[in-house]
Amino acid sequence: MNKHTEETSPDVGSLAEDARALLAATADVAGDKVGEARKRLAAALDRAKDFAGRVRDKAVQGAKVADEAVHEHPYQAIAIALGVGALIGYLAARRCSRNHD
Repeated sequence: MNKHTEETSPDVGSLAEDARALLAATADVAGDKVGEARKRLAAALDRAKDFAGRVRDKAVQGAKVADEAVHEHPYQAIAIALGVGALIGYLAARRCSRNHD
């Protein structure tokens, strides 16, 4: 999991918990506007849950495809990783040398 995903996951979970707490807190409140807002919030939670499930499924599928590709072509994968690492190292070293000048 990348850093952005690790930072976002607790936020999304916290948001969902807050929304559920709001739904529970307003369960006994009467009024058309409150009822409509509760319905919209519940629908939004369901859509978010479905979306998160689809994103997770696509991520798992992508990881499986990448894993199969690496297993089918291990030497090419190593060469690509080495090339990308060398390029990143070159760019980082170049940037560091410019900062020291």
